[in-house]
Amino acid sequence: MPIKVIPVILIVDDSSENLHVLSELLRPLYRVLAATSGEGCLRVANGQTKPDLILLDVMMPGIDGYGVLDRLRDNLATFDIPVVFLTALADAGDEERGLKLGAADYITKPIAPAVVLARVRTQLEAKQARDGLRSQNVALEAEVARRMTENDLTQRVSIRALAHLAETRDPETGNHIMRTQGYVQRLAFGLRQHPRFAATLSERYIDLLARSAPLHDIGKVGIPDHVLLKPGKLTPDEMAIMKTHAKLGSDAIEQAEWDIEMPLPFLSAAKEIAHWHHEKWDGSGYPDGLAGDAIPVSARLMALADVFDALISARVYKQALSSAEARVIIAAGRGKHFDPDATDAFLAGFGDFVAIAERYFDAGGLPATRQLMKNQP
Repeated sequence: MPIKVIPVILIVDDSSENLHVLSELLRPLYRVLAATSGEGCLRVANGQTKPDLILLDVMMPGIDGYGVLDRLRDNLATFDIPVVFLTALADAGDEERGLKLGAADYITKPIAPAVVLARVRTQLEAKQARDGLRSQNVALEAEVARRMTENDLTQRVSIRALAHLAETRDPETGNHIMRTQGYVQRLAFGLRQHPRFAATLSERYIDLLARSAPLHDIGKVGIPDHVLLKPGKLTPDEMAIMKTHAKLGSDAIEQAEWDIEMPLPFLSAAKEIAHWHHEKWDGSGYPDGLAGDAIPVSARLMALADVFDALISARVYKQALSSAEARVIIAAGRGKHFDPDATDAFLAGFGDFVAIAERYFDAGGLPATRQLMKNQP
Protein backbone atom coordinates (compact mmCIF):
# COMPACT_ATOMS: atom_id res chain seq x y z
CA MET A 1 0.00 0.00 0.00
CA PRO A 2 1.25 3.52 -0.75
CA ILE A 3 2.54 5.48 2.26
CA LYS A 4 0.20 8.33 3.22
CA VAL A 5 2.05 11.64 3.11
CA ILE A 6 0.98 14.09 5.80
CA PRO A 7 0.98 17.71 4.56
CA VAL A 8 3.36 20.13 6.27
CA ILE A 9 2.04 23.53 7.38
CA LEU A 10 4.28 26.37 8.49
CA ILE A 11 2.67 28.87 10.89
CA VAL A 12 4.36 32.26 11.18
CA ASP A 13 3.27 34.69 13.92
CA ASP A 14 5.16 36.85 16.40
CA SER A 15 2.54 36.00 19.05
CA SER A 16 3.28 32.78 20.94
CA GLU A 17 -0.38 32.58 21.94
CA ASN A 18 -1.54 32.64 18.31
CA LEU A 19 1.05 30.00 17.41
CA HIS A 20 -0.20 27.78 20.23
CA VAL A 21 -3.88 28.13 19.21
CA LEU A 22 -3.20 27.39 15.54
CA SER A 23 -0.83 24.53 16.32
CA GLU A 24 -3.40 22.85 18.57
CA LEU A 25 -6.04 23.28 15.86
CA LEU A 26 -3.95 21.88 13.00
CA ARG A 27 -1.65 19.31 14.60
CA PRO A 28 -4.23 16.48 14.73
CA LEU A 29 -4.45 16.60 10.92
CA TYR A 30 -1.13 17.97 9.72
CA ARG A 31 2.55 18.18 10.51
CA VAL A 32 3.08 21.68 11.91
CA LEU A 33 6.20 23.85 11.82
CA ALA A 34 6.39 27.27 13.48
CA ALA A 35 8.34 30.53 13.19
CA THR A 36 8.01 33.76 15.15
CA SER A 37 9.40 36.19 12.56
CA GLY A 38 9.66 36.85 8.86
CA GLU A 39 13.34 35.94 8.88
CA GLY A 40 12.51 32.67 10.65
CA CYS A 41 9.83 31.92 8.07
CA LEU A 42 12.33 32.28 5.23
CA ARG A 43 14.84 30.00 6.99
CA VAL A 44 12.28 27.27 7.60
CA ALA A 45 10.79 27.54 4.09
CA ASN A 46 14.27 27.07 2.61
CA GLY A 47 15.11 24.22 4.97
CA GLN A 48 15.18 20.49 4.43
CA THR A 49 11.43 20.07 5.02
CA LYS A 50 9.56 22.21 2.51
CA PRO A 51 6.11 23.27 3.76
CA ASP A 52 3.05 22.57 1.64
CA LEU A 53 1.30 25.67 2.96
CA ILE A 54 2.30 28.77 4.94
CA LEU A 55 -0.06 30.60 7.29
CA LEU A 56 1.63 34.01 7.51
CA ASP A 57 0.93 36.88 9.87
CA VAL A 58 1.11 40.29 8.20
CA MET A 59 2.04 42.62 11.06
CA MET A 60 5.40 41.46 12.46
CA PRO A 61 8.56 43.28 13.56
CA GLY A 62 11.41 43.19 11.06
CA ILE A 63 10.22 41.84 7.74
CA ASP A 64 6.43 42.01 7.61
CA GLY A 65 4.23 39.47 5.88
CA TYR A 66 4.19 41.38 2.59
CA GLY A 67 7.99 41.46 2.51
CA VAL A 68 8.20 37.76 3.33
CA LEU A 69 5.77 36.85 0.55
CA ASP A 70 7.74 38.96 -1.91
CA ARG A 71 10.95 37.09 -1.05
CA LEU A 72 9.22 33.71 -1.19
CA ARG A 73 7.99 34.47 -4.70
CA ASP A 74 11.46 35.58 -5.85
CA ASN A 75 13.06 32.29 -4.75
CA LEU A 76 12.84 29.31 -7.11
CA ALA A 77 12.85 26.96 -4.12
CA THR A 78 9.78 28.59 -2.51
CA PHE A 79 7.93 30.50 -5.22
CA ASP A 80 5.19 27.87 -5.56
CA ILE A 81 4.35 27.44 -1.85
CA PRO A 82 0.80 28.73 -1.28
CA VAL A 83 0.58 31.46 1.37
CA VAL A 84 -2.51 32.35 3.39
CA PHE A 85 -2.31 35.67 5.24
CA LEU A 86 -3.49 35.81 8.85
CA THR A 87 -4.07 39.36 10.05
CA ALA A 88 -6.12 41.62 12.25
CA LEU A 89 -6.21 44.17 9.44
CA ALA A 90 -9.75 44.29 8.12
CA ASP A 91 -9.37 46.98 5.49
CA ALA A 92 -10.28 45.84 1.97
CA GLY A 93 -7.17 47.56 0.63
CA ASP A 94 -4.93 45.38 2.80
CA GLU A 95 -6.58 42.23 1.48
CA GLU A 96 -6.29 43.46 -2.10
CA ARG A 97 -2.60 44.22 -1.61
CA GLY A 98 -1.92 40.75 -0.28
CA LEU A 99 -3.76 39.02 -3.09
CA LYS A 100 -1.95 41.12 -5.70
CA LEU A 101 1.36 40.03 -4.21
CA GLY A 102 0.36 36.42 -4.75
CA ALA A 103 -1.31 35.33 -1.52
CA ALA A 104 -3.63 32.36 -1.99
CA ASP A 105 -6.14 33.50 0.63
CA TYR A 106 -6.73 35.98 3.42
CA ILE A 107 -8.07 35.12 6.93
CA THR A 108 -8.80 37.82 9.46
CA LYS A 109 -8.26 37.55 13.22
CA PRO A 110 -9.68 36.53 15.56
CA ILE A 111 -9.78 33.24 13.73
CA ALA A 112 -12.77 30.93 13.47
CA PRO A 113 -11.46 27.34 13.76
CA ALA A 114 -13.91 25.90 11.22
CA VAL A 115 -13.01 28.62 8.72
CA VAL A 116 -9.28 28.04 9.16
CA LEU A 117 -9.63 24.28 8.69
CA ALA A 118 -11.80 24.71 5.60
CA ARG A 119 -9.45 27.26 4.01
CA VAL A 120 -6.40 25.11 4.79
CA ARG A 121 -8.03 22.02 3.31
CA THR A 122 -9.05 23.91 0.18
CA GLN A 123 -5.54 25.27 -0.39
CA LEU A 124 -3.89 21.89 0.21
CA GLU A 125 -6.26 20.18 -2.21
CA ALA A 126 -5.57 22.84 -4.83
CA LYS A 127 -1.82 22.42 -4.33
CA GLN A 128 -2.11 18.65 -4.58
CA ALA A 129 -3.99 19.05 -7.87
CA ARG A 130 -1.35 21.47 -9.21
CA ASP A 131 1.47 19.17 -8.16
CA GLY A 132 -0.26 16.22 -9.79
CA LEU A 133 -0.78 18.16 -12.99
CA ARG A 134 2.84 19.32 -12.95
CA SER A 135 4.04 15.74 -12.52
CA GLN A 136 1.83 14.62 -15.40
CA ASN A 137 3.19 17.44 -17.56
CA VAL A 138 6.77 16.49 -16.72
CA ALA A 139 6.05 12.86 -17.56
CA LEU A 140 4.29 13.89 -20.76
CA GLU A 141 7.16 16.16 -21.79
CA ALA A 142 9.63 13.34 -21.15
CA GLU A 143 7.53 10.95 -23.24
CA VAL A 144 7.22 13.50 -26.05
CA ALA A 145 10.99 14.07 -25.97
CA ARG A 146 11.60 10.30 -26.03
CA ARG A 147 9.29 9.83 -28.99
CA MET A 148 10.79 12.77 -30.86
CA THR A 149 14.25 11.31 -30.34
CA GLU A 150 13.02 7.92 -31.46
CA ASN A 151 11.33 9.41 -34.53
CA ASP A 152 14.46 11.38 -35.35
CA LEU A 153 16.62 8.26 -35.14
CA THR A 154 14.10 6.30 -37.19
CA GLN A 155 14.15 8.99 -39.86
CA ARG A 156 17.94 9.09 -39.97
CA VAL A 157 18.25 5.30 -40.10
CA SER A 158 15.62 5.09 -42.84
CA ILE A 159 17.46 7.69 -44.92
CA ARG A 160 20.75 5.87 -44.46
CA ALA A 161 19.13 2.55 -45.34
CA LEU A 162 17.71 3.97 -48.58
CA ALA A 163 21.03 5.59 -49.44
CA HIS A 164 22.97 2.40 -48.77
CA LEU A 165 20.45 0.52 -50.89
CA ALA A 166 21.30 2.83 -53.78
CA GLU A 167 24.99 2.26 -53.16
CA THR A 168 24.60 -1.50 -53.39
CA ARG A 169 23.90 -0.89 -57.08
CA ASP A 170 27.21 0.98 -57.33
CA PRO A 171 29.53 -0.72 -54.84
CA GLU A 172 32.57 1.38 -55.75
CA THR A 173 31.12 4.42 -54.01
CA GLY A 174 31.72 2.97 -50.54
CA ASN A 175 31.43 5.67 -47.86
CA HIS A 176 30.56 8.29 -50.46
CA ILE A 177 27.31 9.23 -48.71
CA MET A 178 29.08 9.74 -45.37
CA ARG A 179 31.73 11.95 -46.92
CA THR A 180 29.39 14.05 -49.05
CA GLN A 181 27.09 14.53 -46.07
CA GLY A 182 30.05 15.87 -44.10
CA TYR A 183 31.17 18.12 -46.96
CA VAL A 184 27.71 19.63 -47.40
CA GLN A 185 27.37 20.36 -43.71
CA ARG A 186 30.84 21.94 -43.58
CA LEU A 187 30.10 24.07 -46.64
CA ALA A 188 26.84 25.25 -45.14
CA PHE A 189 28.48 26.23 -41.85
CA GLY A 190 31.17 28.08 -43.78
CA LEU A 191 28.55 30.11 -45.66
CA ARG A 192 25.92 30.75 -42.98
CA GLN A 193 27.23 34.28 -42.20
CA HIS A 194 27.60 35.20 -45.87
CA PRO A 195 25.09 37.89 -46.98
CA ARG A 196 23.91 35.76 -49.90
CA PHE A 197 23.22 32.74 -47.72
CA ALA A 198 22.47 34.02 -44.20
CA ALA A 199 18.71 34.16 -44.73
CA THR A 200 18.62 30.53 -45.91
CA LEU A 201 21.29 28.72 -43.94
CA SER A 202 19.73 28.68 -40.49
CA GLU A 203 20.79 25.98 -38.04
CA ARG A 204 17.54 24.14 -38.80
CA TYR A 205 18.09 24.31 -42.57
CA ILE A 206 21.69 23.07 -42.25
CA ASP A 207 20.40 20.10 -40.26
CA LEU A 208 17.88 19.39 -43.04
CA LEU A 209 20.65 19.56 -45.64
CA ALA A 210 22.86 17.13 -43.77
CA ARG A 211 19.91 14.84 -43.17
CA SER A 212 18.81 14.91 -46.82
CA ALA A 213 22.21 14.74 -48.50
CA PRO A 214 22.53 10.91 -48.45
CA LEU A 215 19.54 10.67 -50.80
CA HIS A 216 21.17 12.67 -53.61
CA ASP A 217 21.81 9.58 -55.77
CA ILE A 218 18.77 7.53 -54.77
CA GLY A 219 17.63 7.64 -58.41
CA LYS A 220 20.53 5.37 -59.43
CA VAL A 221 18.41 2.47 -58.24
CA GLY A 222 16.48 2.93 -61.48
CA ILE A 223 19.50 2.90 -63.82
CA PRO A 224 20.10 -0.41 -65.70
CA ASP A 225 23.17 -2.42 -64.68
CA HIS A 226 24.77 -2.28 -68.12
CA VAL A 227 24.93 1.51 -67.76
CA LEU A 228 25.47 1.97 -64.04
CA LEU A 229 28.15 -0.72 -63.73
CA LYS A 230 29.88 -0.22 -67.07
CA PRO A 231 33.66 -0.34 -66.43
CA GLY A 232 34.49 2.16 -69.18
CA LYS A 233 33.40 5.47 -70.60
CA LEU A 234 29.68 5.77 -71.34
CA THR A 235 28.41 6.35 -74.86
CA PRO A 236 26.20 9.42 -75.49
CA ASP A 237 23.10 7.21 -75.33
CA GLU A 238 24.27 5.58 -72.11
CA MET A 239 25.09 8.99 -70.64
CA ALA A 240 21.57 10.13 -71.47
CA ILE A 241 20.23 7.17 -69.53
CA MET A 242 22.57 7.86 -66.62
CA LYS A 243 21.41 11.47 -66.43
CA THR A 244 17.85 10.33 -65.78
CA HIS A 245 18.85 9.28 -62.26
CA ALA A 246 18.38 12.89 -61.09
CA LYS A 247 14.72 13.02 -62.06
CA LEU A 248 14.13 9.39 -61.03
CA GLY A 249 15.33 10.28 -57.54
CA SER A 250 13.25 13.43 -57.17
CA ASP A 251 10.18 11.66 -58.59
CA ALA A 252 10.53 8.87 -56.02
CA ILE A 253 10.78 11.36 -53.17
CA GLU A 254 7.84 13.34 -54.52
CA GLN A 255 5.78 10.16 -54.65
CA ALA A 256 6.66 9.52 -51.01
CA GLU A 257 5.38 13.02 -50.19
CA TRP A 258 2.11 12.26 -51.96
CA ASP A 259 1.80 8.95 -50.12
CA ILE A 260 2.02 10.52 -46.67
CA GLU A 261 -0.19 13.48 -47.71
CA MET A 262 1.88 15.79 -45.56
CA PRO A 263 4.86 17.97 -46.58
CA LEU A 264 8.07 17.30 -44.67
CA PRO A 265 10.88 19.87 -44.89
CA PHE A 266 13.65 17.27 -45.11
CA LEU A 267 11.89 15.56 -48.03
CA SER A 268 11.64 18.89 -49.84
CA ALA A 269 15.37 19.45 -49.37
CA ALA A 270 16.11 15.86 -50.43
CA LYS A 271 14.02 16.33 -53.57
CA GLU A 272 15.91 19.51 -54.49
CA ILE A 273 19.26 17.83 -53.96
CA ALA A 274 18.35 14.71 -55.90
CA HIS A 275 16.88 16.63 -58.84
CA TRP A 276 19.37 19.48 -59.28
CA HIS A 277 22.74 18.44 -57.85
CA HIS A 278 24.13 18.03 -61.41
CA GLU A 279 23.15 21.55 -62.45
CA LYS A 280 26.04 23.96 -63.09
CA TRP A 281 26.39 27.63 -62.22
CA ASP A 282 26.79 28.57 -65.91
CA GLY A 283 23.63 26.68 -66.93
CA SER A 284 25.39 23.81 -68.72
CA GLY A 285 24.28 21.11 -66.28
CA TYR A 286 21.29 18.78 -66.19
CA PRO A 287 18.41 17.89 -66.04
CA ASP A 288 16.92 21.39 -66.46
CA GLY A 289 19.86 23.60 -67.40
CA LEU A 290 19.32 25.92 -64.44
CA ALA A 291 21.90 28.65 -63.87
CA GLY A 292 23.10 30.81 -60.98
CA ASP A 293 20.75 31.46 -58.10
CA ALA A 294 17.95 29.61 -59.92
CA ILE A 295 19.65 26.46 -58.66
CA PRO A 296 18.51 25.79 -55.06
CA VAL A 297 21.16 26.38 -52.42
CA SER A 298 20.96 22.76 -51.31
CA ALA A 299 21.76 21.49 -54.81
CA ARG A 300 24.59 24.00 -55.30
CA LEU A 301 26.35 22.79 -52.17
CA MET A 302 25.80 19.15 -53.05
CA ALA A 303 27.18 19.73 -56.56
CA LEU A 304 30.51 20.84 -55.16
CA ALA A 305 30.60 18.13 -52.50
CA ASP A 306 29.76 15.42 -55.03
CA VAL A 307 32.39 16.47 -57.55
CA PHE A 308 35.12 16.80 -54.93
CA ASP A 309 34.47 13.29 -53.65
CA ALA A 310 34.33 11.88 -57.16
CA LEU A 311 37.70 13.47 -57.97
CA ILE A 312 39.53 12.00 -54.98
CA SER A 313 37.90 8.57 -55.33
CA ALA A 314 39.23 5.75 -57.48
CA ARG A 315 36.97 4.02 -59.97
CA VAL A 316 37.54 1.09 -62.30
CA TYR A 317 37.76 3.58 -65.15
CA LYS A 318 40.00 6.16 -63.41
CA GLN A 319 42.57 6.72 -60.70
CA ALA A 320 41.93 8.84 -57.63
CA LEU A 321 43.33 12.33 -57.91
CA SER A 322 45.43 13.87 -55.17
CA SER A 323 44.01 16.62 -53.01
CA ALA A 324 46.16 19.15 -54.81
CA GLU A 325 44.77 18.12 -58.18
CA ALA A 326 41.18 18.08 -56.93
CA ARG A 327 41.64 21.52 -55.38
CA VAL A 328 42.87 22.96 -58.67
CA ILE A 329 39.90 21.51 -60.57
CA ILE A 330 37.37 22.84 -58.05
CA ALA A 331 39.00 26.28 -58.14
CA ALA A 332 38.91 26.25 -61.94
CA GLY A 333 35.18 25.52 -61.79
CA ARG A 334 34.46 28.69 -59.80
CA GLY A 335 31.72 30.63 -61.56
CA LYS A 336 31.40 27.92 -64.21
CA HIS A 337 30.44 24.64 -62.56
CA PHE A 338 30.15 25.94 -59.00
CA ASP A 339 28.66 28.88 -57.13
CA PRO A 340 31.59 31.33 -56.72
CA ASP A 341 30.99 31.96 -53.02
CA ALA A 342 30.53 28.25 -52.29
CA THR A 343 33.84 27.62 -54.07
CA ASP A 344 35.55 30.27 -51.95
CA ALA A 345 34.17 28.68 -48.77
CA PHE A 346 35.45 25.29 -49.91
CA LEU A 347 38.93 26.63 -50.64
CA ALA A 348 39.06 28.54 -47.34
CA GLY A 349 38.18 25.43 -45.36
CA PHE A 350 39.96 22.92 -47.55
CA GLY A 351 41.77 21.24 -44.67
CA ASP A 352 38.43 20.39 -43.05
CA PHE A 353 37.18 18.71 -46.23
CA VAL A 354 40.33 16.62 -46.42
CA ALA A 355 39.84 15.66 -42.76
CA ILE A 356 36.27 14.51 -43.51
CA ALA A 357 37.56 12.41 -46.40
CA GLU A 358 40.17 10.86 -44.09
CA ARG A 359 37.57 10.08 -41.45
CA TYR A 360 35.40 8.10 -43.83
CA PHE A 361 38.04 6.61 -46.12
CA ASP A 362 37.15 3.33 -47.78
CA ALA A 363 39.00 0.12 -47.01
CA GLY A 364 41.20 -0.92 -49.88
CA GLY A 365 42.37 2.61 -50.58
CA LEU A 366 39.15 4.23 -51.87
CA PRO A 367 39.52 7.13 -51.91
CA ALA A 368 43.24 7.76 -51.68
CA THR A 369 42.80 9.93 -48.63
CA ARG A 370 45.80 8.62 -46.75
CA GLN A 371 47.92 10.59 -49.22
CA LEU A 372 45.67 13.64 -49.38
CA MET A 373 47.35 15.73 -46.74
CA LYS A 374 50.81 14.83 -48.07
CA ASN A 375 49.81 15.92 -51.55
CA GLN A 376 48.38 19.31 -50.59
CA PRO A 377 50.14 22.31 -52.15
